[in-house]
Amino acid sequence: MEVTVDTARELGLLPEEFEMIKQILGREPNFTELSIFAVMWSEHASYKNSIKWIKTLPRKGEAILAEAGAENAGLVDLGDGLACAFKIESHNHPCAVEPYQGAATGVGGINRDIFTMGARPIAQLNSLRFGDISLDRTKWHIKGVVKGIGDYGNAFGVPVVGGEVFFDESYNTNPLVNAMSVGIVDKDMVVSAISKGVGNPVFIVGSSTGKDGIHGSTFASADITEDSADDIPSIQVGDPFMEKLLLEASLEVIKTGAIVGMQDMGAAGIICSTSEMSEKGGCGMKVDLSKVPLRQQNIEAWEILLSESQERMLIVVEKGREADVEAVYKKWDLNCVQIGEVTEGDRLEFFWQGEKVADVPAESLVLGGGAPVYEREFREPAYYQEYKKFDINAVSEPQDLQEVARMLLSHPNIASKRWVYEQYDSMVGTRNMTTNFPSSAAVVNVKGTNKALVLTVDCNSRYVKADPEVGAMIAVAEASRNIVCTGGKPLAITNCLNFGNPYKPEIYWQFVNAIKGMGKACEKFGTPVTGGNVSFYNQSTIGGRDEAVFPTPTIGMLGLLENKNHHTTLAFKDKGHMIYLIGRSFNDIASSEYLNSYHGVKASPAPYFNLEEEYQVQEVVSQLIRRNLVQSANDVSDGGLFVALFECAAPRNLGFDITTDAEIRPDAFLFGEAQGRVVVTVSPSRETQFIDHMMESGVPFTTLGHVTKSEVRVDDISFGFISDMKQEYNNRLGELITGK
Repeated sequence: MEVTVDTARELGLLPEEFEMIKQILGREPNFTELSIFAVMWSEHASYKNSIKWIKTLPRKGEAILAEAGAENAGLVDLGDGLACAFKIESHNHPCAVEPYQGAATGVGGINRDIFTMGARPIAQLNSLRFGDISLDRTKWHIKGVVKGIGDYGNAFGVPVVGGEVFFDESYNTNPLVNAMSVGIVDKDMVVSAISKGVGNPVFIVGSSTGKDGIHGSTFASADITEDSADDIPSIQVGDPFMEKLLLEASLEVIKTGAIVGMQDMGAAGIICSTSEMSEKGGCGMKVDLSKVPLRQQNIEAWEILLSESQERMLIVVEKGREADVEAVYKKWDLNCVQIGEVTEGDRLEFFWQGEKVADVPAESLVLGGGAPVYEREFREPAYYQEYKKFDINAVSEPQDLQEVARMLLSHPNIASKRWVYEQYDSMVGTRNMTTNFPSSAAVVNVKGTNKALVLTVDCNSRYVKADPEVGAMIAVAEASRNIVCTGGKPLAITNCLNFGNPYKPEIYWQFVNAIKGMGKACEKFGTPVTGGNVSFYNQSTIGGRDEAVFPTPTIGMLGLLENKNHHTTLAFKDKGHMIYLIGRSFNDIASSEYLNSYHGVKASPAPYFNLEEEYQVQEVVSQLIRRNLVQSANDVSDGGLFVALFECAAPRNLGFDITTDAEIRPDAFLFGEAQGRVVVTVSPSRETQFIDHMMESGVPFTTLGHVTKSEVRVDDISFGFISDMKQEYNNRLGELITGK
């Protein structure tokens, strides 16, 4: 088959990239080779439009054991000879057209990234974004995604310990499904995704290969259109039981000491694993595709190379140790077939039934090697300055604050996500420490030590749309605040950067500024970036509209609880405890759920945020917890102070009696989302010490009121009883999704 520039264009390559390929090879590529470059140079695999900016993010830290991009996942030192591998990735496009399998295979893929490093996955989190909840399509998306995550994760046996769910019409066509996995490994048992040692055999292990997921990474590098449903063959199909076997076999085979390198087959399948491992080790590979175990007939060589069939790994084994490795996989009843060997030089040579079908240099394919890198044009969108013109005085104050409170507690963005998380197994593995002790972040036991991991995923994409730099700083700050409120020390982040089409200058401006904000905040909080992924093209061109999702740079943060006795929950503990607000209150309702949903005002800047003030608040909260001066801590975020207080009151059916600040509008005081604020409770016996410490710190704080038996009162007006509020709060989301 003759290949032309039109063939290249159909595969997603630019005309200038087609010319680059011809120069690299010194000849015209054949169709298989062109397909190889198409998937490896796709945005999804190469980060060609984002890598220049990503490299500006802080990546070094004293606890970092693997720099961003160096391995399948980030690796952080926990002490006691242990390390934590963690990463977040997106599976957005597959979920847009086939939500169940899209979500399930997203969970499978991110877990494989963890256990290919030798780490056992012990916790999962997810960040989900859907469209208008009244639409049938949105209900189809959320039902499929949640069932896919639940079915796969529950069967695989790793608990979902935290997450977030957000609804906005910008996600109507293009939902976002970001999955995070966290694992623990002995530092001396870490395995690298590398190929080296000329003559060492190369094995494919796990499932057989089919036609599912072919050109999946190319599919993920284009906008969603009316025809995207025709791309169902680009969606992989997952088998969690096979993955469980693969996990146990892989961790067992690592203990034999026979493994040189190991990588999972995610995006772009065999070609991705062979090229990335080879480039990293500075070697080549000779691979016989005829030996790959297949699950269907009539599959061509290029399809085998590009298939994204799930639950497969590529491993390089020390020559002479083949039998040791084969015995382990045979025990677990899994394929373990030698398909090639490591060679000198950097050529990847692929054969099919004795004939060479592709010959390409590994270095030319990969990120950081010969893959193209672009600087895209960016331009401030017109809306940015318009949003800044917002004036709180143009918004009338509501007469009935109780009505606002009820509306917020029943809004799908604020209401309990119980309908979602009850479909996940959060208890499997007996490590989850927050099931009965709700905290601002998830806490996962590190067995055999006095430590625990503290985990969260955060991003308010409405803030990022309003101001990408400030919004991204807030995402990092909120993640850090959640970890600090739980008693943990923030260590590092992984990120999932979800944006629209990078070729649109206004979209790229959002991306660039979000990166700048993220970098500043990560520097301040000492949380280097360990990796993650970029998901562009979350943009739909359906029904004549060309709309991007809200820019959504999701932050997955890892913290360490160095002493389990300092685990701090958000629940009020007892009637009569004093309630304090740490941080300053502001006459600010910008970008709040209240302004957006109650008043219908979409155009406003990001809420008040000051990086230095935020840092000081978190420092003092951390000190208070270490000195046992507070009974509970919860950060003020979505829904404002009232929602934060409700979250504290609900677990034990306690109430609260507070007084608003006379200098601030009551709606702003209760429902504004100004950042850098934490609600704490203090027992009467510790109150003097608490006040002394706060006065010494110089951080602003105010007395809000006290914990009551069950009633909620604001300025001596009854807002009702917690038990009644909980009914609506707990059930509303399920009613909206199921109609029951």
